[in-house]
Amino acid sequence: MKPWNCLPGLALMVLLVSGASGQAPAFAVATIRPSAAGVNFESDGETQVTPTTLHMRDVTIDSCIKWAYDVQEAQVAGPDLLRSERYDILAKADAPTTDEQMRLMLRQLLADRFQLTFHRESREMRALALIATHPGNKLHESAPGTQTVRQNTASSTIAKALTMQEFADFLAGPLKTPVVDQTNLKGRYDFVLDFTSYLPVGERPNESSVLNILQAALQGELGLKLEKEAKTPIEVMVIDRVEKPSPN
Repeated sequence: MKPWNCLPGLALMVLLVSGASGQAPAFAVATIRPSAAGVNFESDGETQVTPTTLHMRDVTIDSCIKWAYDVQEAQVAGPDLLRSERYDILAKADAPTTDEQMRLMLRQLLADRFQLTFHRESREMRALALIATHPGNKLHESAPGTQTVRQNTASSTIAKALTMQEFADFLAGPLKTPVVDQTNLKGRYDFVLDFTSYLPVGERPNESSVLNILQAALQGELGLKLEKEAKTPIEVMVIDRVEKPSPN
């Protein structure tokens, strides 16, 4: 997630306001279908990127917006349609491209196929800061060239080549609260966040207990913690229009 006040640059602002084609690179071909099957333990589905292909499985429009615009759950406000329908998306570029260009192409796809338009506004929110207390050897710096992967299991999160800001973005989902990286850990890391020892015995965690479980696991497993910050202005994407996707 980018700093609260840096969404997006001037060229992208033109794209957001106008929704006109030609303002950003576009996929050569893209298919959008209703989700064929869920992705276990992943509320945002699965996103796989290669130099020429974006493959998203069991994603919501909200999931697509968050990936395309590098924002967190609390920074997207709009109708139920954002989260009520799930899709499989397979999109291909004409030539090898970067992740950043792939995000630009997804923005154009959202505008063209989902008729997405929105405006930005600043809202006062209480954020959480991810802090490093004693990370020690529990966060292992990734080998150069390691592909970024984050996968949930029934009781853990397994990460490879993840930055701490990417990890903060992930934590913001279940917490439904903005999370900013203040660890000062600048590399990419491999780690496992195992919740087994921190889950209530015989009980299913509820919304009010999620933060407590995360706090305990972060400190016990990774030497990290979340601290509440005072309310701060946070930029929010307020959806003005979104529709079910046009036909392939």
